[in-house]
Amino acid sequence: MGSEGGFSAQKRVFGGLPAVRGRPSSILPRGRQIHTTFKNIKITILCGFVTILVLRGTIGLNLMSSGAEEENRHLIEETNRILAEIRSGKDSDDLVEEELFRPNKTFTLGEKISSWDEDRSLWLEKNPEFPRLVNGKPRILLVTGSPPNPCDNAIGDHYLLKSVKNKMDYCRIHGIEIVYNMAHLDKEMAGYWAKLPLIRRLMLSHPEVEWIWWMDSDALLTDMVFEIPVSKYKDHNLVIHGYPDLLFEQKSWIALNTGSFLFRNCQWSLDLLDAWAPMGPRGPVREEAGKLLTANLKGRPDFEADDQSALIYLLVTEQDKWMNKVFVENSYYLHGFWEGLVDRYEEMLEKYHPGLGDQRWPFVTHFVGCKPCGSYGDYPVERCLKSMERAFNFADNQVLNLYGFRHRGLVSPNIKRIRNETVNPLAYVDQFDIRHSRTRD
Repeated sequence: MGSEGGFSAQKRVFGGLPAVRGRPSSILPRGRQIHTTFKNIKITILCGFVTILVLRGTIGLNLMSSGAEEENRHLIEETNRILAEIRSGKDSDDLVEEELFRPNKTFTLGEKISSWDEDRSLWLEKNPEFPRLVNGKPRILLVTGSPPNPCDNAIGDHYLLKSVKNKMDYCRIHGIEIVYNMAHLDKEMAGYWAKLPLIRRLMLSHPEVEWIWWMDSDALLTDMVFEIPVSKYKDHNLVIHGYPDLLFEQKSWIALNTGSFLFRNCQWSLDLLDAWAPMGPRGPVREEAGKLLTANLKGRPDFEADDQSALIYLLVTEQDKWMNKVFVENSYYLHGFWEGLVDRYEEMLEKYHPGLGDQRWPFVTHFVGCKPCGSYGDYPVERCLKSMERAFNFADNQVLNLYGFRHRGLVSPNIKRIRNETVNPLAYVDQFDIRHSRTRD
């Protein structure tokens, strides 16, 4: 690959990812700067005091007692000791600071686990009441979440609520468990990276779960009938939306999307998380890693390291190690970029039907760049909110259909009746319940 800038001479660990540098040596932390200033003041005062002592001896003021001479000698020795300590650049606080700040120490998500497949298999044997298969299908846990604090604006919290309602509807229909997380399990991995320690913790805490399905809070499920074809991935451990040509030929920073992907609960996945994480710690490590990613991935802007770019870089540079267990999916929209989709919903309703999952009726519509919970985004707020409202109502109509209602329009929160009540409601259940339609199919 291309030049790696300041990383070229550094030691590589954890599967080839660099142990990126911390803060440049010429820039001291603020606490160290203040400490150095005080030491400079101290040396100035001591030097002045020593000068006075020398001058007293030079001009013949020999009227001091032996006790005073001993005290002066002690002061001079102490001064020399402090001078030597300052010149060496170390003091008694250095040991503590070095212990707390190790910019070259490779970050890990936790203690290394090497026998998870065997340990998990044994646990499943001892706990048959927690089978990894439910109704003949692998148990899936959908995981999503948002920051612990309120959004910057009230409308952001409103759309987070709509987002989780949308996911809960899908999971209820398809028998999938769901976890909504609002805690930072590792403060070093805040932001884009918060999903990594969470996924690892859920894997280890739920050995009965076969697949962890991560989905960003700004992604909506817009095909409530479509099911992930997990049997298709029996020989793979990571399923992620993307395009192999963009990944390996162009090395594009958008070749894959980590807004919606599946991880099998196995040792391979734990190893990949260990190899993926070292670029994630916030601060100098993440900033320097961002420079490496920008230098090596086509089209990537200059910003701190993000989880998506780091995964792409890892898979490109260590293709032989990982790719035989990675399924790059594009036959349906495990991730569907919202532009070009939300304005076609009326056309989809006219020409197609739910259950397709692809461009005709997207499985997932992902609002990348909108950031409804933040105070800024890559697109106008009004456009994003209107588009998210359309996507939510497009999906919600598929749920409301069973109850005889739908939204008055794709931008309206209000609903209207579409069927009259009947003395034979079970006929409607057989006809309109998505769970029944899946069984028939």
